[in-house]
This record gives sequence, C-alpha cells and structure tokens, in this order.
Amino acid sequence: MTVGTTPLKRGNLFLVGPMGAGKTTVGRELARHLHLEFQDSDHEIERRTGVSIPLIFELEGEAGFRAREKAVLAELVQHEHVVLATGGGVVLDPANRAGLATHGTVVYLRAPVEHLLRRIGRDNHRPLMRTENPRERLEQLIQERDPLYREIADLIIETHRRRTPSVVNEILRRIQPQPTTVAE
Repeated sequence: MTVGTTPLKRGNLFLVGPMGAGKTTVGRELARHLHLEFQDSDHEIERRTGVSIPLIFELEGEAGFRAREKAVLAELVQHEHVVLATGGGVVLDPANRAGLATHGTVVYLRAPVEHLLRRIGRDNHRPLMRTENPRERLEQLIQERDPLYREIADLIIETHRRRTPSVVNEILRRIQPQPTTVAE
C-alpha cells in the first residue's frame, strides 16, 4: 500500500484548469518524464478542422466549438498511456467530466486570477477573453468552473509563483508510488 499518492487510471493523466494555468506546458513535461504520449484537445480540434479556435468561435459560436470539443474529447479519453491537456471550458459538459473522471487521473492546475491574467495577457487566441474587462470575465469563468474542476479532480496543484519543473515534480511525487516504511 502507498500513502499520499494517486495511481494513474488506465495510465492516463488529464490536466484541467483555466486558461493560462499551464496545462499544455506542464503536460508536455509530464509526458516526457513519464514516457507517455502528449495530446492537447484544443490543438487536436484545430488540426482536425484546419482552422483556429478563434475562427471556429467566429463562424459557429461557442456552442459550435463546444460540440466539436465534446466529440474530440470523447475520442481522446479512450486512448491509453497519454497526458492530455484540455481546454479550460471542457468541464462545462457533464459527459466530458464523466469521461475524464472515468478514463484517467485528473489534475486540476489552479492559479489566482492575477497570475492567469499575466500569463494570457491580451492573447488573441482566446476568444472568451475578447472583452473590455478581461479580469471580470476571467473571474466569472473561474467562479463558474472551479466547482466543476474540483468535482472531478484527483489532485489539485497550485501553479502560482512556481516554475514548470516544480509543478511537474509535485505531480510526479503525488502520482508515483513511494516506498513506505513501517515504524518498529
């Protein structure tokens, strides 16, 4: 028996959290360390459609994007031995949450709004942040999504004021079995 660790379900690690929390960056490093395939659901949507996510939002609206996201995610969670970085809103759909929770170990990368705003800045690749008040919009998104991230999270990892290696090392420590000692 191990103490303080969470074994990987089906050999998969799924990263959830708001935009700017570091899911793609951390995911790539985790995949490298664990010798697993790295996938990013947003990048996969763009690859399959041949267009950017902002263009999908422009042409099909958020509902059109979410339908594409749901279809791609339903397929990606069926894979084994992957690290998957998801889009920030993936948890809005109950079927997405169920798929993530069932098919892998879910890690919620969490950070305060100020940190996220510094990381995403005025990134034009984030359609939901195209607003007069990005802080207010991000606060609304986090308020809506935080309970959903927590609902499916096996681990919650704070990324604020931490470099990628520190976050990766904490996740690795918490998912890999550690030898236990028995007190005599």
